[in-house]
Amino acid sequence: MALPIKAGIEKVPGGLMLVPMLVGAVVHTAAPDSGEFFGSFTGALYTGLPAILAVFYVSLGSTLDVKATPYIAKKGGVLLGSKVLFAMLVGIVLGRLLGESPVSGGAFAGLSTLAVVAALNDTNGGLYMSLMAQFGRKRDVGAYSVMSLESGPFLTMVTLGAAGLSAFPWQTLVGAILPLVLGMLLGNLDPEMRRFLAPAVPALVPFLGLSLGLTLNLTAVWKAGLLGIGLGLFVVLAGGAVLLLADKASGGDGIAGLAAATTAGNAAVVPSIVAAANPVYAPAAQSATVLIASSVVVTSILCPLITALWARRVLKQPLAAGAVGDQTADGDRASSAPHPVPSGSPAAAAQHDDN
Repeated sequence: MALPIKAGIEKVPGGLMLVPMLVGAVVHTAAPDSGEFFGSFTGALYTGLPAILAVFYVSLGSTLDVKATPYIAKKGGVLLGSKVLFAMLVGIVLGRLLGESPVSGGAFAGLSTLAVVAALNDTNGGLYMSLMAQFGRKRDVGAYSVMSLESGPFLTMVTLGAAGLSAFPWQTLVGAILPLVLGMLLGNLDPEMRRFLAPAVPALVPFLGLSLGLTLNLTAVWKAGLLGIGLGLFVVLAGGAVLLLADKASGGDGIAGLAAATTAGNAAVVPSIVAAANPVYAPAAQSATVLIASSVVVTSILCPLITALWARRVLKQPLAAGAVGDQTADGDRASSAPHPVPSGSPAAAAQHDDN
């Protein structure tokens, strides 16, 4: 008897990442020594996150086409640059207030510069592409091929350094982006390599989630509580406002900007990578991971609602199913209205989901 396991997981926002991560966290909380007990390949899942990430970024890089059209390059560049600059500004402010360490007590206990910067720096690709297919222009979907460059710890490391916090050796920065560059090289030199590597992107996401979960204790998740929700609200509302203004300033209607105001599932792995590269961030890593996981869920729920409300205002029509996205004068408005896919459900085989 077949069970709809994948379909059920995908009903959860960011499910392909978050559900395995929760399973791993349950296992680690209930039996923290199980990795050492079983050893071998089972034990490797507890410690193999960097290797899985390396393969993931090579595969992801192969999907990025350097021959993006000028419009796609402009749209993606504006959204990517706006996210990075806003994260850098927030990082500078929080860096002056908090430094590298998390808040030690009170209502904001566990909050850190690392958590906020990492949550701001990565967009849920599957959700963005689905929302643009429903409410935006078809060519705006392709802008994510440029925005995918934000995936991974590289920009977070650069942002933290630019904020005046503990920086990273150049070898570490190069090593953080090298797998992505290698994948881009392979995918652009040989389309067959792109077709070969691209399907691995969504398949690796659950393994990333499980390995990450196997490092978490659920008591920390419980402590995140309202603070994690607050981080998600900040990403959607403050980050969304910045992206909306940037999109409109570049000639857009703001829909693409709001659709990019999310946290990607794979952002949850960034704190552990950053802490491994620079131990000064180790005290903030676990709480940052939990806060970012909360932000993934919150932004995945709120972003489609806010984007839909804004689209109704922009398009000046009711958003009944199948009645959105009528063509504009440029004939480029999407004409179909698929339901937004959950993050973690690949919107296309060769595209990054919620990594």
